[in-house]
Amino acid sequence: MKAEIITIGDEILIGQIVDTNSAYISKELNKIGVSVHQITSIQDEREHILQSLKEASERVDIIIVTGGLGPTKDDITKKCLCEFFNDELVRNEKVLKHIEYLFDKYIDTPISDLNRDQALLPSKAIALHNEFGTAAGMWFQENGKVFVSMPGVPYEMRGLMEREILPRLIKNYSRPIILHKTVITLGLGESAIAEKIESWEDNLPKEIKLAYLPNLGRVRLRLTAKGENEEALKNLIDAEILKLHQIIGDIIYGYEDDDPVEVVISKMLVEKNWTLSTAESCTGGRLASKFTRAPGSSASFKGSVVSYSTEAKSEILNVPKDLIEKHSVVSAKVAKAMALGAQQRFHTDFAISTTGNAGPTKGDSDAELGTVFIGVATPAGVEAYQFNFGNHREKVIGKSVNKAMELLQENIIKLRGDI
Repeated sequence: MKAEIITIGDEILIGQIVDTNSAYISKELNKIGVSVHQITSIQDEREHILQSLKEASERVDIIIVTGGLGPTKDDITKKCLCEFFNDELVRNEKVLKHIEYLFDKYIDTPISDLNRDQALLPSKAIALHNEFGTAAGMWFQENGKVFVSMPGVPYEMRGLMEREILPRLIKNYSRPIILHKTVITLGLGESAIAEKIESWEDNLPKEIKLAYLPNLGRVRLRLTAKGENEEALKNLIDAEILKLHQIIGDIIYGYEDDDPVEVVISKMLVEKNWTLSTAESCTGGRLASKFTRAPGSSASFKGSVVSYSTEAKSEILNVPKDLIEKHSVVSAKVAKAMALGAQQRFHTDFAISTTGNAGPTKGDSDAELGTVFIGVATPAGVEAYQFNFGNHREKVIGKSVNKAMELLQENIIKLRGDI
């Protein structure tokens, strides 16, 4: 089965918001064997919406639309759907009761007629319960095609996907098996890896496709297998990865599951009843943000200090002032002291620190732009690692976060069998 995603909203096209919905929907559809054929972003404009629906219905089996379901006049998706399906809006009493319940329990402003009108849905649509918002999802079936309309608010869209849309697709449609296995490599660039594995890549079975995914200090190699027999596909992928190890095993760092690395690390910490804290300077809290984004992270992550200034490093993390004066804030000594300061302040088993010159100016240090020191404190001691991540600020910060995660995971793995 093939799907197309259509996101509606001028705010996406002018860059006011980033379209994270399509990435999430694509990933979830892929898990159940639905291939996304195209992603389209369009204006809140009648002719554009109608034309996009028509063209998508000629290309794919499933059309998923997000956005344009709010209560204001610029939200015209429902009217366009009525026109497309030669339908009319009718009041859905169940949806209306839910809207009134949300206003009564959670929303401070009085309910208006505009809010009540969100219960007007096309008569041909199956209403999909939106637990977290006032705009119901809608499911249409016509000429063997499925059309789904959801609000653009990410957490509302995700709730509808998980509770309504994915279960319906799984129940009602047969789909092929799509398996992914992603190998994470460190130490070589994309082109250098491609040269090393060229013969292996040329001889991959027809059921397997390879994709190179470079990203700030690492290259991921994603193998995708598609077919009807899950066990056979797993065996096929495992056999090819074994061959890959024989060629570039020295740079293979691990494998990427569905969980991002911060979730994997959190699970590893919880297994051993270990805890983590961070002390961040040049990364400005991005490490902490990654860890706290994961549900249940409080079981292992205890806190963070964003010690952006020199004074904060001394006053909050107890980094000795004479150490800073002698070595500067961007140094191995200070990175170690910051990690130890966080470890002691939060009483954690592990702590990560980052200090560096991300640019465009040098700040409180004369270290070369792009210089970053990462400290890792563990129950066995503390180490600091020096890197130069280039002269682009976002690149330096992104690489620092990725490398800190890698170093932390390496140290956890190293100690997991020793303590």
